[in-house]
Amino acid sequence: MNTQLQPAAAPAELLAVNDIEVIYDGAILAVGGVSLRVEQGGIVALLGANGAGKSTTLKAISGLVQADRAQVSRGSIHFLGADTAGVAANVLARRGIVHVLEGRHVFAHLTIEENLRSGGFLRGPSRRELEQELERIYAWFPRLKTKRKTQAGLTSGGEQQMLAIGRALMTKPTLVLLDEPSMGLAPIIVEEIFDIVAQLNGKEGMSFLVAEQNINVALRHADYAYILENGHVVGEGAAQELAAREDIQHFYLGGKAP
Repeated sequence: MNTQLQPAAAPAELLAVNDIEVIYDGAILAVGGVSLRVEQGGIVALLGANGAGKSTTLKAISGLVQADRAQVSRGSIHFLGADTAGVAANVLARRGIVHVLEGRHVFAHLTIEENLRSGGFLRGPSRRELEQELERIYAWFPRLKTKRKTQAGLTSGGEQQMLAIGRALMTKPTLVLLDEPSMGLAPIIVEEIFDIVAQLNGKEGMSFLVAEQNINVALRHADYAYILENGHVVGEGAAQELAAREDIQHFYLGGKAP
């Protein structure tokens, strides 16, 4: 009997972005040379100051960049091994990429529950499946359950951010793109949201690519991180290692080491 231990299988590559360039209106270079990887079950942080190219990179991955009169003019993006060039955003969403935009986009005049149901319709579930997904989201975000009949526009910024994430989760995604989830929120709410992200990752194996300016909270919860400056990757590494580097925090992010 062979008792020799076999090496553990490496995590499967979920997303591969290879040297992409994004141009707006055929002339304005927003991203010029970004490469990154997200493995199945990983949390990857995309860090950088405002205007570094984080949002554009996420939109290129989700296909929403086309709505901004922009295009990926060089490089490639592969999701689950398939090239996404020319694939519409709604098709990519059905394949498992869901994008939570910066700014807590919710339907203000719809209730919390109506907003959540709108996310569930993407996959055409049965009524029973939709109700099960709703209860699953309420288990993750109990704040939303207590206000399920409240108009979204009348809830707090933190609750709207939770709603935006919850609605995205109703699509049953494989990869969640989060754009500046901490923006404008109190630190205690930011911690609550990132704790839920970590639990979704640990308990359900959901993968995340998170664009953030808040370096400390992002690196505490991520496995790996990339740093963007002027549309280029200028640094990368294991999150714990980057968190310990004062030069990264000072020069590229303007932050202070914890």
